[in-house]
Amino acid sequence: MAGRLYGVGLGPGDPELVTVKAARLIAAADVVAYHAARHGRSNARAIAATYLRDGQIEEPLIYPVTTETTDHPGGYQGAIDEFYAASAERLAAHLDAGRDVVVLAEGDPFFYGSYMHMHKRLAHRYEAEVVPGVTSVSAASAVLGRPLMERDETLTVLPGTLPPDELAAKLAGTDSAAIMKLGRTFEGVREALDRAGRLDDAWYVERATTEQQRHGRVADIDPATVPYFSLALLPSPAAAAFVAAARPAGPHGGQVTVVGLGPGAREWLTPEAQAALAEADDVVGYGPYVDRVPANPRQRRHASDNRVEAERAAFALDLAKRGRRVAVVSSGDPGVFAMAAAVLEVSEDPQWKDVPIRIVPGLTAAQAVASRAGAPLGHDFCIMSLSDRLKPWDVIASRLAAAAGADLVIALYNPASQSRKEQLVRARELLLEHRDPQTPVVVGRDVGGPQETVRVTTLGDLDPATIDMRCLLIIGSSQTRVVSRGDGSTHVFTPRSYPS
Repeated sequence: MAGRLYGVGLGPGDPELVTVKAARLIAAADVVAYHAARHGRSNARAIAATYLRDGQIEEPLIYPVTTETTDHPGGYQGAIDEFYAASAERLAAHLDAGRDVVVLAEGDPFFYGSYMHMHKRLAHRYEAEVVPGVTSVSAASAVLGRPLMERDETLTVLPGTLPPDELAAKLAGTDSAAIMKLGRTFEGVREALDRAGRLDDAWYVERATTEQQRHGRVADIDPATVPYFSLALLPSPAAAAFVAAARPAGPHGGQVTVVGLGPGAREWLTPEAQAALAEADDVVGYGPYVDRVPANPRQRRHASDNRVEAERAAFALDLAKRGRRVAVVSSGDPGVFAMAAAVLEVSEDPQWKDVPIRIVPGLTAAQAVASRAGAPLGHDFCIMSLSDRLKPWDVIASRLAAAAGADLVIALYNPASQSRKEQLVRARELLLEHRDPQTPVVVGRDVGGPQETVRVTTLGDLDPATIDMRCLLIIGSSQTRVVSRGDGSTHVFTPRSYPS
C-alpha cells in the first residue's frame, strides 16, 4: 500500500507558530523532506527541528542553482524543472515503499512555496494532503502592529520580480499590498512604490518572527542589506490614518515615545513597541537597554548611565523639539519605576510644552517572574522598590510595614546592588514581624534573559547575600501556596478568594 504525501506549512519562522496538526504529522512521518540551497542549510528544517524524532529518514532536496548562472542546456528554468522532476521521483520511491512523506514548507505550502512543485507532480498519483501555515504576510502585519485591510478594502499580493512600471500601476490601483521576493529586486520595488505615490506608506519586514527580524520604513532601508526572505507591506489605509491620528507629531514633526521593552525575551516585545522603535530617528536610554534594540543604520543611538534619568529625559525632549522622532527605552514597563515618569516630570518645563509625548506599555518584570513561578499575584498585591536613592529609607520601611500588615503579596524591585546590601536585610527583618517564616518567596533573576533563574524559597530561608540588582522578589501573603505537580514542577499561587 502506497504511503501518503503531506505538504506541511511551518509558518514564518518562529517554531511556536507551527500548528498543532503540522507538529503531529512531522513527528509521525517516516520521511521528512525539505528544500535547501547548495550550502545544505534549510530554514524549513531549522523551524521543524523541535518536532523531528530519531529514526526518521531525511531527504534534503538541494537546489542545483539559486540566483547564479548555469550551463544547463535549458538555462535556469531547465535546470530547475529537471531538479523538481528528479526530487519528485525521489519522494515517489518512498511513497511506493509505503512510507508517509512530509515535505516541509516555510509559511504556507501553496503561497509562493516550493512544495507546490512536488504536489503538481505527485498529487495525481498518491493520496496527498496540504496543511496550511501562517504566511509571511500575516507575520509581517503582526510584527508591525498594522492591519492588512478592513471593511471593503482590497489586498493585492505582488511579486517584486515584476517590472517597476507594471508594479507601480498595480500598486496605484489597490488599497493594501504585500510585495514578495525582494533581495535583488528591492531597488525596483522602491522605485515602483515611489512612482505610485505610496513610498511614504510602505513598510519593510525581514525574517518576521525570528531572532533576526528587522523592520522599518521602505524609504529608510539600505538596498545592500536586503535578503530574499523579506517583503514590503502597504497596510490598510484606514488603519494608517488611525495610527497617524493617534500619534500626533509636534509642530516640526518631532515627538518623544517612551517604549517599554519588556523584561528581555524577544517574544515579550509588543507589536506596538516594535513599530515605535522602527519609526524612531533616535533611540535614547540606559546603555544595556539601548543594546537590546536591533541596530538600524538610519538611527542614532544615545546610551547613558542609569543614574541620569532627568538629563536623559531633557536630552530626548530637546531632540524632539528640533524635529526628531525619539524613542526613550525602558526595560519592562516604562511607567513602573522607569522613564515615563521622568520624561513627564521634566516636560513640565515650559520650553518643552509643545513636544508630544506618547507612552507605549511593556510587560513588567513582576508579571514575567510571576508567570514563571505560577500565579503568585493572583490576589491583591503591591509593587515597591527598595532603592533609597530617590526616597528615604523611613518612607520605604513605613510602606513595607503597611503592605505587610495588610497581608498583600509584595513584589520588590531593586532589592540590592553592589553598594546597597543592607536594605534587603532590614526589609526581611521587618517582614518577619508580620509574616510567618514559611511564607513563600519567589526569586527571579534575569527573567527573559539568557541567564534566567527562578527559585522558590521561604521568607525565613531567604539569604540577602544571594540577591543582586538583576533580581525581583515576590513575597507571598498568608494565603499564598506552593504546590508540587505530578511532573515534579513546583507552582506558587495566591487564591483569588480570601477567608471571610
